[in-house]
Order: sequence, then structure tokens, then C-alpha cells
Amino acid sequence: SDIDCLKSIKDSFEDPFNFLNTTWKFDDQTEGFICKFAGIQCWHPDETRVLSINLPDMGLKGAIPSNIANCSFLNSLKLDNNKLQGPIPPEIALLGRLKYFNVANNMLTGPVPNFINSTFPAESYANNAGLCGSNLKACATKRVGFHHIMLSTVLNRRVQFACGFVTGWSLFTVLGIYLFFFGLPGVKKMLLFINKRTKVMVIDGNEWPQREEVNNDPKILKMEKIVTRMSFMELSKATLNFSQDNEIGNGMLGKVYKALVPNGWTVAIKRFHVSEDLEEEFVSEITTLGSLRHPNLVPLIGFCFERDERILVYKYMPNGNLHEWLHSTDDKARLLDFPLRVKIVLGVAKALTWLHDGGNFHVVHSNISTQCILLDENFDPKLSNFWEATLAKTNDIDSNLSLFPIVECLDFTTYKKDVYRFGVVLLELLTRKESYILSCSSLNLSSSSFASPLDVDKLLLGQGFDNMVMQLLELASNCMKFIPDQRPTMQQVYQTVAAIARVHDQTEDSEIQLHVD
Repeated sequence: SDIDCLKSIKDSFEDPFNFLNTTWKFDDQTEGFICKFAGIQCWHPDETRVLSINLPDMGLKGAIPSNIANCSFLNSLKLDNNKLQGPIPPEIALLGRLKYFNVANNMLTGPVPNFINSTFPAESYANNAGLCGSNLKACATKRVGFHHIMLSTVLNRRVQFACGFVTGWSLFTVLGIYLFFFGLPGVKKMLLFINKRTKVMVIDGNEWPQREEVNNDPKILKMEKIVTRMSFMELSKATLNFSQDNEIGNGMLGKVYKALVPNGWTVAIKRFHVSEDLEEEFVSEITTLGSLRHPNLVPLIGFCFERDERILVYKYMPNGNLHEWLHSTDDKARLLDFPLRVKIVLGVAKALTWLHDGGNFHVVHSNISTQCILLDENFDPKLSNFWEATLAKTNDIDSNLSLFPIVECLDFTTYKKDVYRFGVVLLELLTRKESYILSCSSLNLSSSSFASPLDVDKLLLGQGFDNMVMQLLELASNCMKFIPDQRPTMQQVYQTVAAIARVHDQTEDSEIQLHVD
């Protein structure tokens, strides 16, 4: 894990000025704690996925540890102007996301790594007289005598023969003893024993290697650049072979399981139904959600692509989805008081505003509903289910981020679909009516209804928020207008909700001050 990666760096380097010793404390196990370390930047402050390691001019001594390669999401590694010695570990070349690398002005020796996806200029290695290869001077080759080669070859062959003989004889002897005592019917069990020796386990009637299968499919290699690839065996163990006791959801795409993975994270594991028809949805979720980072989007942690298995791994949201809170029981809905509902609406509006116009991507979710709004331990909303999303680019972007064609631009009516769906969610939040019965014609949303809000959730009325409830009802009505051009943009929606939230906060502060006086 990235935590082990940083531990190995701290253990390997001498830190004469105590830059690392004072800030790199590993006794804090809260999520994302390593993101506060000096010189460390993460992809997201709540995730332990390191984006960059920048430790120049710190007087660090020692060798660069090979475990740096375990920081698999690393985009930038800068260790220039230190006193590092020895070779650059070749394992670093496996960092497929690395875009910036600088070890200039150290005392490094040996060949520079042959990076799999990047080539770095000679300036990245400057003033390391002992480095060679790549853009630097050629590395000297050692001549090995003929007799030395022959001697090594003979010794290797003898060792291989001895190992093979011992292994074969041991298995043959065990098999013979077993057949002597128990007869032929037990051969199947014996083969299972042999399978275990070759690291194979049987799950759901199928044999699975305990090591992840090597797959050089270009599509998988592209997905690995976006999200961490995980083995089926690892996920099967975490869910106790996808036990029904661990099941927490069952949707159109597949079943969802709660599990604890080795790094201590609690995750939600979505195991897709076996169907070729769902291949596009699986890849689309990785392409879109895996490429996006926002506090109100659920983090996609990993994926599994082995044989017929298609699995996605998300950060677990302990409070489930918004739909459950609204439609299960009155007691549960009562906990969602008006301030909390405004907080949820504001977070969703903020996420959609960012998706529509937040940077290199324009993204339309296309499937907003209370089922895809997940709630963390603080009831902060997180959007999920991006498998129907549409992407458009505004600037040059890395082509590796998408496995499907990215459209050049999106028609404004496409954005307004999200606005309409947001209006339905807002209305569902205010009325606790199911989305399939909500429409402009089914609810009395005319201006005359504001004096008698018959459709509003009775749990919200008479709590001192009636005026703000009416404002949100009007906003929902505007979002759900039949003609898309008459609907507001998500930016306008967010500004409206934010203004209502500010009024509520100011009112609450005034009441507290009045009580104190």
C-alpha cells in the first residue's frame, strides 16, 4: 500500500534536518492521514493514494528504496538536490502513471530505469557522475570468461535437476501411499491437494489461481492507469466467498457486498451479473468515475476483470442511500430534519455544477436519483452510478483516461436532463413521494399552493422553515419545466440553494444569540 511505500522511504533515508521525522507520523490511522505529510500530495485528501512525492533540498542520505514502486498512483517523484547514493531501483520503472521524475544533484550510480510509459530528459539525472544509460552515457558491459559461464550453467542445471527430482518423488510417494490406504475413489481429493500446491482454489465450482492472472489486454491496461486492479481471490476472501451475510444491496447491475480489505478500509464491492450486455456499463463506470475526484462523488477504489468476473470496489458509505432514509419508516425520515436535507441538496447541486463545468471534462450524469445519492458518516452526499454518464472535453486531455470516444461538445438539452432529474430528487426530498409518481402535473406546484403546501412532508412543516421549504418547492418546479430551455442551469440552481442555506444559518445564529442575551 501507499502507507508501506512511505514507511520504507522514511526507514531508508537519513534525515539530518528532521523534515520527515517531525511530520511523517504513522501512529494516526485516520483515513488520508498521510496526505498531511511534508512533501506528500494525494489524489484526494480523504484517500491514501499518493499523487506526488516532492522532497528536494532536504539533505536526505541513503539509497532510494525499491518499495517506492508500491505507490502505484504516483504521478510525480522529485528527490533532487539531496545526498542519495547507490543505484536507482529498477522497480521504479513499473510506475505507469509517473509523469515527472527528478533525482539530479545526488550521488547515484548504475543504469537509469527503463520506464514503461515515460522517458525523462538528461536533466532529471544531472550531476550524478555514476549514472548511465537512456539519455546519458552508455553503461559499460562486463566481460565474463567462457569457463565461468560453463561452470554457472552446469551448476544451475544440477540444482534444477535436484529440485525437480525431490519435488516429483515427494508427490509420487504421497500419492502412492494415499492410493494404497484409501483406494482410487480418493484421487479427486488428492488432486485438490496438488492444486493447492500449485496455488489453485475452487470457488463456485471453478478453479481460480491464488495469484492474479496476467492479462495484457490493452483495455485492461488502460483501466489500470485509472483505477487499481484487484484480484478475484483477494475480493473473494474479503467477502467470505461473496457470502449472503455480507450482502448489502442487489441492483440492476449486480449484488453489493460489504467487506474489510487488508489495508483496513471498509469497502463496498459490486459484483456484476454475468452478462456481455453489462460490459459497457462496467467500463464506463471506471472511465468516468475513476477519472474524477470531488468531495461529493463516491470514491472508486479498484476493479477486477478476470474471466467472466466484473467487480468494482468503492469506498463504503455507512449511511446507505438517500432513498432508504426517505421511504423506509417515519422514524428514520424524522432524523432527516430540514437543515440536514438542505445540506444534502446543496452537496448534490455542488457536485452536478462541478461535473457540468468543472475543468477539462464536461460530464452529464444522466441518471440522478435518490438511490444513487449515498451518505457518509456525516450525511455528506456522494454521487454514484456513472455508467450512463456522457463526457465531453474542453481542453487537451490524456487519451488514456477514456476507453470510449469522448464527444467534442454536449448540447444544452443534455445538461438540462440532469437539471430535471435534480428537480425530481429535490421534490422527493421535500414530499417523500416516490419519484415515479412525481411530475409537474401530479403535484400542486402552482404559486397559489405556497399558502397551503398539501404535498410537503408533514415532518418538515411547523418547524420554522416553511418559507424556505416553499422556496425549494418553487426551485424544483423550475427545474422540472417541460421545455428544457426554461430550466435553470446547475450553476443557477446551486446559487439558489446556497442562498437558502445561508439564510437558514443566519437565522439559526440569531436565535442562538437571542437565547444567550
